[in-house]
Amino acid sequence: MRQRFLGVAVFFSGMTTLAIEISAARLLGNVFGTSNIVWANIIGLILIYLTAGYFLGGRLADRSPHRATFYRIMAWGAFAAGLVPIIARPILLQAAKAVEHLSTAVMLGSFFVVLILFSVPVTLLGCVSPFAIRLAIGSPERAGSVSGRMYAISTMGSILGTFLPVLWLIPTIGTARTFLVFSLILIFAALVGLFTEDRRSGLKYLLLPILILVLSFFTLSGPIKRSTGQVFETESAYNYIQVVERGGVRYLMLNEGQGIHSVYAPGMDVTYGTWDYFLSAPFFNPAPVALSDVKRVGIVGLAGGTIAKQYTKVFGAIPIDGWEIDAEIVQVAREWFDMNEPNLNAIVADGRWGLAHSQHLYSVIGIDAYRLPYIPWHLTTQEFFLEVYAHLFEDGVVAINVGRTPDDRRIIEALAGTIQSVFPSVYVVDVPDTFNTLIYATKQPSSADNLIMNIFALENQEAPALLLDILRRTVAQLQPTPESDIVYTDDRAPIEFLTNSMALRFILGGDVDILR
Repeated sequence: MRQRFLGVAVFFSGMTTLAIEISAARLLGNVFGTSNIVWANIIGLILIYLTAGYFLGGRLADRSPHRATFYRIMAWGAFAAGLVPIIARPILLQAAKAVEHLSTAVMLGSFFVVLILFSVPVTLLGCVSPFAIRLAIGSPERAGSVSGRMYAISTMGSILGTFLPVLWLIPTIGTARTFLVFSLILIFAALVGLFTEDRRSGLKYLLLPILILVLSFFTLSGPIKRSTGQVFETESAYNYIQVVERGGVRYLMLNEGQGIHSVYAPGMDVTYGTWDYFLSAPFFNPAPVALSDVKRVGIVGLAGGTIAKQYTKVFGAIPIDGWEIDAEIVQVAREWFDMNEPNLNAIVADGRWGLAHSQHLYSVIGIDAYRLPYIPWHLTTQEFFLEVYAHLFEDGVVAINVGRTPDDRRIIEALAGTIQSVFPSVYVVDVPDTFNTLIYATKQPSSADNLIMNIFALENQEAPALLLDILRRTVAQLQPTPESDIVYTDDRAPIEFLTNSMALRFILGGDVDILR
């Protein structure tokens, strides 16, 4: 029985180790975002801590090859894991303010301080497998089979620790309490083992779960962030979702909150933001384009439904299909952004997959799924734009919201080149006072002069003033279409390398001051 329980302990230890890594990404992602840089730092440092733990665990096992020592190490590792969200809470609250005000030094300092917090629990949990192998080996002849069995058991636990946080615990109880659940499970396993070896020591270690529960009760209440005007927050399987209301206008923010994904206010016609410019897409076609020519719209990256709401207002109750990968965002949009238009079909699916499986053709396909500064690579490739092309009517247009910095337009150049490999005419429009650019592409050959001709035609049709104003703004912000021979494909789309370079150049160059 004592020998078999070693395997149980190793299983729960492996489960907790991976759960900590997954939950660490969410704990930090809620404030610092989910960029590749964040992930690389988390994975890299946790691997360093595990390396130290493997080395330390082997040394400790040789010096004190006793089960009581083994379970004490495991108990302290579990306890330290439970302390992480408790200690990190005040640091992350300050970091959230720093991100909101773009205080680079505080942001970076807070990020690495929180990462250092993981050193103790992960290192201690790294001690478990080599220590368990030392205890389980009865004779040298069985060393190989014992080692293989222990690592297999640990990996099985790691599989559970990978899926449980993402698919169930984080969306249900939140990131901080997910840490507590795994901490308490592992402490319980350690206590069971400790009681079988040293009852007196086991009684003393009962204080650890009690202390964790008391500390969490007093420190983990309240919101994850305390942004000005915050009226709602939640965590989903994909995102930290936040609704902020300022001056009667609601804003949808995700994760670090630097990007605004949707806006809403009762009676709002114009946003003076990126969303307005999607309305210009059909009018790059030869004049006259009538409002009735727009038959159906597809939106990849529905978010809070701002684009859908504006298309409905201008073009009437035309069918709109909107793809949003996060079901919780759709629910938030219905409750907080009045995304209840009867002509809108909100589809919970990845945008590329959803579009590929659509049975419809579209007059306009709007793509607003690029989350600054990072872009889902599979929405940047020639193959994706071929799919878009195939789902457009002959007079169809695609419009894409792309991020940039004031002095670095490499993403615009790369995507323009890729889109030009599929579409005959491509146009670039900068959105004023933002880091956003709209790239438009028409399925049939067209000219930018069509915009002006369509403005004249629409004036004669007494079109909505909202639409005419947006078309005039679009004409004013037209930029030269870059000459580019870059073509991203499903096999090679180094968009992460490009966005990492741009983000680091922007931050290290001190240009963040212009955002204040």
